[in-house]
Amino acid sequence: MTKATPTSPAKSAGRPKASEVEARTQELIDVAGCLFLKQGYIGVSLEAIAREARVAVRTIYVKFGGKAGLLKAVLAARRERFFPVGKMDVDQRPLREVIDEFAHYLYDMLCEPDAMTLQRMVIAEAATNPELAEAFYEGGPRMTREMLERYFARPDVRAQLRPDAPVSQLPSYLIACIIGDPVVRYLFPERAAGSEEARRLLAERLELFYRSIL
Repeated sequence: MTKATPTSPAKSAGRPKASEVEARTQELIDVAGCLFLKQGYIGVSLEAIAREARVAVRTIYVKFGGKAGLLKAVLAARRERFFPVGKMDVDQRPLREVIDEFAHYLYDMLCEPDAMTLQRMVIAEAATNPELAEAFYEGGPRMTREMLERYFARPDVRAQLRPDAPVSQLPSYLIACIIGDPVVRYLFPERAAGSEEARRLLAERLELFYRSIL
């Protein structure tokens, strides 16, 4: 009688690799971003997002704290994808070079179709949903303004500015110069795209900014 060959115990699946966890998290963020754009922040539930992303609702709460945290993650991912200026406040290049690069990245990001849709959604729903307004501001505009204020407050940069230039107002002023006419931008988005005319107008607004602060 031959002895049966002992079978080795099946290996347990174990914990997923860090790369797999990161990929699943990114997929969840991408799914949430698409659903926010299609259905609005109020119109989409966490259950729908979880179902589409094939995760548990609890996973969303654990990773992001809820829908507001998930929206912040969507904004952060979009910012990182379209706006790779992350260390402007320590950039040692000439001021005009730093500001010009920042301006073109920000302008391109804001004119991207999904970004326009997201901004319209926030404007439409923010009045009745303070959580949305807070999440949107914390996830994008506040970070940009704080980065700019740190840059303008640097001693070497401050020395190049007019003595009466209010540093705390410069971030909002620069962003306004970059965006241009908000009415035209929202009513006629095709004019705000990366056309030659749009680039020329952006350059004119930046020159106006420089002349008024330097």
